[in-house]
Amino acid sequence: MNKRSIQGVDVNGKTVLVRVDFNVPIRNGVISDDSRIRAALPTLNLLGEGGAKVVVSSHFGRPKGQVVEDMRLRIVRERLSELLGAPVLDAGGPNGAQPASVVSGLSSGEFALLENLRFEAGEEANTKDFSKHLASLADLYVNDAFGAAHRAHASTAGVAAHLPAYAGLLMERELEILGRALEGTTGATIAIVGGAKVSDKIQVLRHLSAKVDTILVGGGMVAAFYVAQGRSGGAVDVSDEDKSAAQGLLESGGANVVLPADVITAPEFNENSPATVFECGEVPLDGLILDIGPRSATEYARIISIANTIIWNGPMGVFEWPEFAKGSVAIANAVADNKKATSVIGGGSTAEVVGSLGLVDKITHVSTGGGASLEFLEGKILPGVAALDNA
Repeated sequence: MNKRSIQGVDVNGKTVLVRVDFNVPIRNGVISDDSRIRAALPTLNLLGEGGAKVVVSSHFGRPKGQVVEDMRLRIVRERLSELLGAPVLDAGGPNGAQPASVVSGLSSGEFALLENLRFEAGEEANTKDFSKHLASLADLYVNDAFGAAHRAHASTAGVAAHLPAYAGLLMERELEILGRALEGTTGATIAIVGGAKVSDKIQVLRHLSAKVDTILVGGGMVAAFYVAQGRSGGAVDVSDEDKSAAQGLLESGGANVVLPADVITAPEFNENSPATVFECGEVPLDGLILDIGPRSATEYARIISIANTIIWNGPMGVFEWPEFAKGSVAIANAVADNKKATSVIGGGSTAEVVGSLGLVDKITHVSTGGGASLEFLEGKILPGVAALDNA
């Protein structure tokens, strides 16, 4: 999508409302992963150095329109101030008179952070009143929250109807790289898709099938594909919907769908349950498929090594448990080792895999959007992107 970028816009002396995604994990009062805050720094620094008065806004958790003390953004504001090397004022609100009062006192190059947007019920309801309230605080609007772009909320869509609306640098990069990956290349384009159910990923699989050369399948959804081939899917109760979806993809005539030649199963869904390798045609009826097998991991890695474009969304197994993480680890290393390829990792669990292995710097792009990247790969139009002004 060709949207206007904030890059190159004269913002000197103007007040800019920036929507970011600072929904970071906090444990025992400490931010355990500040990568989402760091991801917004290029846009915030660009605006600050350009002389803008910057009003930052974000949601945090799911307070459902109520003020929840544990979901206030004080800790986030303090960390943002540290990373920017500049004070970030508490703008309060997000509704009411305080934000306007604080914002009116800002000087060029200064920052303020609104309180959790979801404390206001009008945020998720995308009400005109709250959209207009947000717009009243600024001269320009910038959306740099790709992770929330699949939500039609006041701060992601509604406000854009009332202000000149631009894509931030992070948003621009997400759209450019994800879009380019789906356009394919002159070489092999590989999609790696994991997940528990085919029905959860069927729209992604269908869309990718028309865009890529090969789809490597992993995760619990493998059971449905086996059943669609007349094989045992193990202990998973495969629904008719999932079986039909898998069968349709196998017979679609699109991308070559590669299934694991062997899998790792366990008698129950438990971290300490004994792991056993079975060939694809020998999965026992009481076995839960919890990872791809070693032979499959080797074959998948070989296919990945010859790719020019790699899109990965969804782990190969229950990667949180060491005995069932080996497939995901092998795939992550294979993607990182292919230095000639453009590699794009979907957000959420897949990003956690490469992050836990310290491989982020070896991947072309790790998306900051879990649900947003998934819907983008499904071919859906994201409300937060559609609302931005066209270039």
